[in-house]
Amino acid sequence: MLTFPEEVVLLLLDDEEGIFLPVAKSTLELAMTGSVLMELALASRIDTDLERLAVIDPAPTGNILLNHVLKRITDGEKSKNVGEWINTLSEEETTAIQEQALGSLVGHGILKREEKRLLPEIFRHLCIFRSPRYFSTDPTPKREVAERLAETLLSDEIPDVREIALASLIDACGIMPALFREDEIERRTVRIELLRNLDLIGREITRMIAEISHSKLQSAAHPLV
Repeated sequence: MLTFPEEVVLLLLDDEEGIFLPVAKSTLELAMTGSVLMELALASRIDTDLERLAVIDPAPTGNILLNHVLKRITDGEKSKNVGEWINTLSEEETTAIQEQALGSLVGHGILKREEKRLLPEIFRHLCIFRSPRYFSTDPTPKREVAERLAETLLSDEIPDVREIALASLIDACGIMPALFREDEIERRTVRIELLRNLDLIGREITRMIAEISHSKLQSAAHPLV
């Protein structure tokens, strides 16, 4: 089974261009950080309330990426709340989370990595490359993630806790407009609110992500002069 970081990466990759969809940098940072924290919460490794984010089980998870973040939180300041950890990890770990999720998907044979030279072969000794791009070699996992997300949002059935957590995370990060039509989102506003209230495991994580996302959007819209 794929982890939340891997599922988020698949949802955000443009299949034609091999790069991420045009979402704000802060949105990508929150999505990557939030997905790791959500996975750790679902694995019963961390818990959070209004006061602080706490490690309740420091045992390794079997996933290198999750273990790295878990150890960092275990060894970090015990008084930090979830918002402070989200900000810290967004600033310092986003690139590593993104690259490890992409690398894992390549290792699973779901994506392939391509790099192309910027200069003709005559200058090949300069080793100048474009940024790597990632293309699907197996479309099934992404299709399944997208279908599960759509089913969670567009049906009236009560989904399981993992589907609720993924939908809440995608909504909190502000990624919905990149994945669904505006009329679909508007139609399911009540449904999305219901899912937020059902997200018992990641409620504080998604609440804080939504607050940070809103704050960053407001700052971008009204920059200081």
